[in-house]
Amino acid sequence: MLEHRLTRRQRGHEGGKGYERVALIGNPNVGKSVIFGLLTGKYAIVSNYPGTTVEVSFANISLGDKKYLIVDTPGVNNLIPMSEDEKVTRDILLNDKPSVVLQVGDSKNLKRTLLLTAQLGEMDLPVILDLNMEDEAREMGINIDIEKLGSLIGVEVVSTIAPERKGMRGMKAAISKKSKVPEIIVQYDPIIEEYSEKVSFYLPEANVSKRSIALMILSGDESLREWLNKNLKAEIIHELEKLRHECQERLKKPISVIINETRLKKAVEIADRVTKKIPHAGGSLASTFGRFSMHPVWGIPILLIVLFGLYEFVGVFGAGILVGLLEDKIFDAYLIPIFIKVVKIVIPFPLAQEMFIGEYGLITMALKYAIGIILPLTTTFFIAFAILEDSGYLPRLAIMSNKVFNMLGLSGKAVLPMVLGLGCGTMAVMTTRILESRRERIIATFLLALAVPCAAQLGVIMGMLGALSAKAMSIWVLSILGVLLFSGYLASNIVPGEKPGFFLEIPPLRKPTLTNIAVKTSSRVIWYLKEAVPLFMLGTFILFVLHKLAILDIIQSFAAPVVVNILGLPDKTTEAFMLGFLRRDYGAAGLFAMAEKGLLTPIQSVVSLVTITLFIPCLAHFFMLIKERGIKMALTMVVIIMPMAIFFGGLLNWVLRHFHISI
Repeated sequence: MLEHRLTRRQRGHEGGKGYERVALIGNPNVGKSVIFGLLTGKYAIVSNYPGTTVEVSFANISLGDKKYLIVDTPGVNNLIPMSEDEKVTRDILLNDKPSVVLQVGDSKNLKRTLLLTAQLGEMDLPVILDLNMEDEAREMGINIDIEKLGSLIGVEVVSTIAPERKGMRGMKAAISKKSKVPEIIVQYDPIIEEYSEKVSFYLPEANVSKRSIALMILSGDESLREWLNKNLKAEIIHELEKLRHECQERLKKPISVIINETRLKKAVEIADRVTKKIPHAGGSLASTFGRFSMHPVWGIPILLIVLFGLYEFVGVFGAGILVGLLEDKIFDAYLIPIFIKVVKIVIPFPLAQEMFIGEYGLITMALKYAIGIILPLTTTFFIAFAILEDSGYLPRLAIMSNKVFNMLGLSGKAVLPMVLGLGCGTMAVMTTRILESRRERIIATFLLALAVPCAAQLGVIMGMLGALSAKAMSIWVLSILGVLLFSGYLASNIVPGEKPGFFLEIPPLRKPTLTNIAVKTSSRVIWYLKEAVPLFMLGTFILFVLHKLAILDIIQSFAAPVVVNILGLPDKTTEAFMLGFLRRDYGAAGLFAMAEKGLLTPIQSVVSLVTITLFIPCLAHFFMLIKERGIKMALTMVVIIMPMAIFFGGLLNWVLRHFHISI
C-alpha cells in the first residue's frame, strides 16, 4: 500500500489525501540523508524523478495526529541549477509545492546555508532551518546563537547532531508547528529590481513567487525553459528574453553574478551577527591528519595506503574469500544442483530447461553471476565507500586527484565513479550523475567503459600476471594507464562543452558511525538487487538467443582473423573476448585457462589481457550505458572502443616483438 501511494505521489502527487509534503533541502554533505533516515526509519522508496535519472527518496511518517510525506532531494549549492541533481531539487519546489521545507545546513558554514535560505525565502516557501553537525562546529570554536538567528530570519531554527540522534525531538516538534517564510529581504541593484517587476508582470501564478522566477529568468537559467514553454506562449517567452537582454545591457557585470554576490553579502551580514568564534587549540589528531591528507607531498602516501586498503578489502577479501565462499561452496556445491533437479522436474521442455540451466542459463549463469560473484564484490565496495564517505576522506581524494583529472577534461569529483568502477562498472556509470556537466558525464562514462577493469576481472588478471613476472604486471599497468590518459586527453579536446570548475566543501575528518555505514550500504545493495540484477538476467537471455540462432558462431568466425593477424593470438582466444562481453571476468578466466594449458606465450598473455581490459564493456555495463546516456551515445562509445582495443593491443604486440622485449 505504501509503495502504491508513494508512486502515485511521485508521478501525479494526487493520492494520499491528508498528507502534508515536507521537502528536505540542503547543500551536499550536510547530513541530509541521515536526517531523512532518522525521520522515516526503513519505510522508504527510492525511485527516479519523472523524466530524469536522478533518484529521490520518499517516505510517509506520522507525528501526533498529522501525516507527512517526506521527500529527500538531491544536494544543491544553488537553486539556479548547474547540474541535473540541482534541477530536480528546484523542480520539486517549482512543480510540487511542499507544505514546508526542512532545510538542513552545516553549522560550520552558516554563510553558505543562509545563501540557500535566502533563495527559499524569495520563493515564498515556509522553512524550518536545521543546523546540523553542531559538535563539529563547536570543536572548531564556532558558536551560533540559535535564538537570535531565528528572530533575525523569522523561522524556527533547530540544532542537531544527526549521528548521535541529538535534536531530533525538537526537529519533529518544529515540523508539527505552522512554519513561516524566511524574512530575509535581499535588495538588488535598482535596475534588477525594475526588470524583475517587468518580467513578473508576464508570469502566471505558480507554486513559488513570481519574483523568484523572474530572478531565475534574469540570471539566464536555461533549465527553466521547459517550465516556460509549458506555461507561456512563445511570443511572451520572446518578450522575456528581450527584457533580460535590456537589463544586462544596463549593467556592467553579468546579472547572475550580481544576484549571487548580493545574496552572499546578506548571508554574511546575518551570519556575522549571530556567530562567535571561540579561540581553541587547533591541533587535534583528526585535524592534523586531515591537513596532511591534502598536502601535495604527504597526501600521496596516504592516498596510496587508502587505495591499497580498498584493494585488499574489495579485491582480496570480497573478490577472493567471499566470492569463493558464495560461488564454490554455496552455488556450485548446493544451489545449482538443486535448481537443476527442480527445473528438470517442473519444466518438461528441453529448450526451456536449457534457458534456465544450460550454458547460458538464467540460473546457472545470470543468477550465479549476479548473486554469487558480483554481490559480494559490490557489498564490500559499498561498505568501503560508505566508510570513506562518512569519514570525510572522499572530498580529499577528489582534491588530490584534481590536477590529473583536469588533463582528461574532468574535475577531481570524477575520482569517485572511477574508484567505484574498480568495484563494478555498472554502478560506476550511474554515479557519474554527480558530475556537473553533460560533457564531464560523457567523458567519464567513456573512460569507465574503455579502461577501468571491474574487481572481478581485475582479480583474474592479477592472478594471471602474478604467475608471469613483475615485468608483465608493469607492462599491463603502464599500458592501461597510458591508454586512459591518452584517450581522456583526446576526449577532452573533442567532446564539446566548457571545462569544469572545481568547488568542493571540505568537511573535517570524523570517525565513521556504524549506523550510517549500515544505512548507506543497505540502500545501495537494495539498489543493486533492483536495478542491476535484472540487467544481468536480460543480458544472459539475449546471449542464449544468439547462441541458439548460431549468431555467436558467426561472430566468432568473423573476428578470428583480426585476433590472429593483428593481435598475434591463437584463434581460440576469440571465445574469451566473446565471453568478456557477457561478463568481463569470464573472458579473463578463459585466457587464464588457456595460459595454464600452455596455449599462450608470456607475450601473448600480456597482449590478450591488455586487449580484453580495453575491450567493450560487459552486457550489464552496456545496458547501464543505454539507460544513463541513451542508446545512440552507448552505441557510439562501443563503436569507438572496440577498434581502439584492437589497435592498442596490436600496437603493444608489435612493440614487444619488434624490440624483442622478453617477459
